[in-house]
Amino acid sequence: MPRVTTRESGSAAVGEVFVLEDERRQSRVEIAPKRGALVTSMRVFGRELLYLDQGTLEDASKSVRGGIPVLFPSPGKLEGDAYREGDRTFEMKQHGFARTLPWNVLGTRAERSASVTLGLASNKSTLSQYPWAFHASLSFSLSDAVLRITSKVWNDAGSELRFGLGYHPYFAVDDKAHVRVDTNATRAFDNVKKQAVPFRGFDFTGGEVDLHLLDHGSTESALHFRDGARIDVRASPEFGRWVVWSLPGKPFVCVEPWTCPGNALNTGERLIRLAPGGAHESWVEIAFHR
Repeated sequence: MPRVTTRESGSAAVGEVFVLEDERRQSRVEIAPKRGALVTSMRVFGRELLYLDQGTLEDASKSVRGGIPVLFPSPGKLEGDAYREGDRTFEMKQHGFARTLPWNVLGTRAERSASVTLGLASNKSTLSQYPWAFHASLSFSLSDAVLRITSKVWNDAGSELRFGLGYHPYFAVDDKAHVRVDTNATRAFDNVKKQAVPFRGFDFTGGEVDLHLLDHGSTESALHFRDGARIDVRASPEFGRWVVWSLPGKPFVCVEPWTCPGNALNTGERLIRLAPGGAHESWVEIAFHR
């Protein structure tokens, strides 16, 4: 039986938390609309799938380390944290503004799945960084052991709107020496070395891993654990750029589907383009198997 409830987080920065539950797989997802529409927890059969730094969650001055941040309208880092549109230069921090702004609750449902839909519209803050009027929604739907996130973006501006979208799930991994991430890639951009390199696999036992897979060749991947469990990440066709990131000493591995590479608002590469009045829908799924 699917169910949607709410609880108070006890933190002014976090506010009300929406809880999606499905008894069939003992699955539970928690979402904090005020904290950038952040999925803060995904638990299946009692196993927490996501890493979360609680201190960053409860500090409104910080970007949250953990959960599933939403990267919009520009995943990755812009060169110089800026881009030009016409004769103007706009500044925007890494991964865009959606993950730092409060989202509005548009509705909930608990029929075949447990779901909540959140909304964000352009405002004075967004227009200072991104000169297009828009409104967007994110629908989070939990069914069995599968979380589906559906994004819709509408162009409310009088000119073509351009954007990128990504998700940044921090998967909880205690034994990084014995996990595997699926990819067909042969080349990657090493964001630590700042250069393209041949891809020869992931080594999560050394220093920072920040690899942007240049020829992943799929819109899905999977994280395999030593005990035979795995997390599948699947996405709609727009998500052609995948990033894998991990830090030494931190129990997480991020497997991130993006629609475009970093700096795309400068280069134009793989940006989604909407005519005035147009809309775009995409989705990502995260599924657990044990």
